Order: sequence, then C-alpha cells, then structure tokens
Amino acid sequence: MGDLHALPTPSLLVDRARVERNVMRMASRIAALGARLRPHVKTHKAIEVGRLQAQAGMQGITVSTLAEARAFAAQGFDNITYAVPIEPGKFAAVVAMNAEGTRLAVITDDPEVPASLAAVAKRAGVTVDVYLKVDCGYGRAGVDPEGPALLEMAERIGSAAPLRFAGLLAHAGHSYQARGRAEILTIANAERDVMVAAARRLAAQGIAVPCVSIGSTPTASHVEDLTGVHEVRTGNYAFYDLMQVTIGSCGAADVALSVLSAVVHRDRAQGKLILDAGAIALSKDAGIADPDGVTHYGRLVTLEGEELGLRVTALSQEHGWVQTDDGAALDRLPVGARVRVLANHSCLTAAQHAHYEVCEGTRVVDRWVNHRGW
Repeated sequence: MGDLHALPTPSLLVDRARVERNVMRMASRIAALGARLRPHVKTHKAIEVGRLQAQAGMQGITVSTLAEARAFAAQGFDNITYAVPIEPGKFAAVVAMNAEGTRLAVITDDPEVPASLAAVAKRAGVTVDVYLKVDCGYGRAGVDPEGPALLEMAERIGSAAPLRFAGLLAHAGHSYQARGRAEILTIANAERDVMVAAARRLAAQGIAVPCVSIGSTPTASHVEDLTGVHEVRTGNYAFYDLMQVTIGSCGAADVALSVLSAVVHRDRAQGKLILDAGAIALSKDAGIADPDGVTHYGRLVTLEGEELGLRVTALSQEHGWVQTDDGAALDRLPVGARVRVLANHSCLTAAQHAHYEVCEGTRVVDRWVNHRGW
C-alpha cells in the first residue's frame, strides 16, 4: 500500500507486529493464571484487533459505548459487557440488542435501576445479565464491598426478573497512580482480595456469584495470583503507551501506537519546532511527568523508531510545539521532515482518528476502521 512518506499528516499509525505480540502475551499470561480474558475494546475500537484477541483465546469483549457494542456485534462478537453504569436513557438500546441475539450485559450500583430495567426487559421478552459494580479502591463508582449495599443490590438484581445476576465487577483505575512493579502488585493483590471477599460475603448469604470480573492494564500486567477471579478485563495492553512505560507495565518497545506528523516550522534562534499534530491529533492528555519534571504530549521518534530525544511540550488545536536546545536535532529536522509521536495515552489518541494506518516497519500494509461514537 505504500510507505510512511506517502501518507498525509497527521495520520494514526499502528505497528502490527507489536499489537500481535502484546495481544498474545496478555492472553497467555491470563490463561496461565486460570482466568478468562475479556478485553476492553475501547482502546482500539477496531474489528481487526478484536479478531486478533479472539484468535488468542479471549472469551467475550468489554465496551465503553453502545456504538462499540453495535459495531462489534455486527461482526459476530455476541458476548459483550457494557462496562459503564447503565442509565434509563439506554435501556431500550440494551434490550433491543439482547432481543437481536447479542448477550449484552450491563453494570449498575444504583438501587433504582434493577426494577426499572427489568420492566423494559419484560415487555420485550428478553433476559438481561446485570453485574453489580463494586468499588475496589478507585473511588469512581461502585458499592462498598464491606457495606450493606453489596447484599442489598445483589438481592435487588437477582429478584428483578427477567434480569439475571451476572456477578461482581470492578476496575482498579487507581493502579494508574502507581509507579513500578511493587506498587502495582500491591494494588493488584488488593483488587483481587477485595472482590473475592465480596463474593464470599454473598455466598455466605446464599447468593451465588457466577463471575468475579476485575481488570486494568497495570494490574493485569503484574498480578501473580488470580485465585477466586473468573475474568480479567484489560484494554490498553493491545497498544500500550508512554504512560504505561512510565508506570512500569511495559517497555518502550511494546508501544504500538504513534501519530505521523510533519515539521511545518523551524526556528533555530528560539530552539523551536512546530509539528502539524496538535490537540486534535494527539489529545490533550499530558500523561505523567518525566524524571526531569517535564510533562508533555508525546515523544518524537524517527520513522524507523529511533529516539530523537524530543518532546511535544505544548499544543494548540492543530500545532504541536517542540522546544529544544539541541542544534543537531534542529538541523536534522527541516520543514517537511516526518516524525512519529509516541502516544501518552493510546486510548485517547486513537479516539481522535477515524482509522489506523497499519505498518510493518515503514511500510503501510493495511487500514483499520476506528468505530468511534456513542
């Protein structure tokens, strides 16, 4: 299909070999620990990556939007968990997908949701699987695993026919605040222990828990024991990113996503380069500060992947600013030079683009659609 020099800028690039390696490694890791892998496709939103994950042995997918659910269901992915707390405005869409033959499970921690969702499902003559969202320490949503709401909500879901209590679900999003393997492993162990203990509390009250579902890329990359856990939901691992490198989830050689950009302005006196990839192409996630204290919006590498020692330190809508006192770097990158900007947060960067240019080295070998929207 051509090479990187022939692409317009900015373009979203994905390294096929790295994606395949990342997908296989995580699948093998979770299988070896005795759990099922239900990848979160919000990172890539690409059917082709989903198929790679299916070939590696995944069992179902996780989505964050109904648009993702519809796109993947249309391509035969019929075992889906919608992992954003369900609200009444989406009941009809969820019930309709279940009526069409897709097992689209939902999550909730709200005491009013089970009865009202059950009424909609009953009118349609379908059963909907519902997970109880549990807070394992992140603090974003979910019931207290040690409080009365755990039992009350499980009973509400289980008694609201035609809903089916699918189990307990949590996300250790606070793992993104960890630094290094030891800190991540502490959170991973707590995530597991909290959820397994919550399942035991319910079992002691005669409530069976069909599935204990956990997951984040940092914890999944380091956890050593998943006893009592049935499935792991992790998404970022397919691409990884600079944030995961800094946290310690992966190495720089695992980062599969970058944005192709061109130098559009060079100022030797000010030590400045301007790229044509700004906030719309890279996202405005500044990620985690480097050891020197500088926050940035991505690192520059050559088309072959060689580190240039440069960072995008400021953004406007269509422009990325690169400050440097390295005269040799300025000499190397005249106006028109192409570089790749490694993503800070691959999920957000990918969401800025309609498709991926799939690369093998500097050759473009395919194009994958990014199924965005809500």
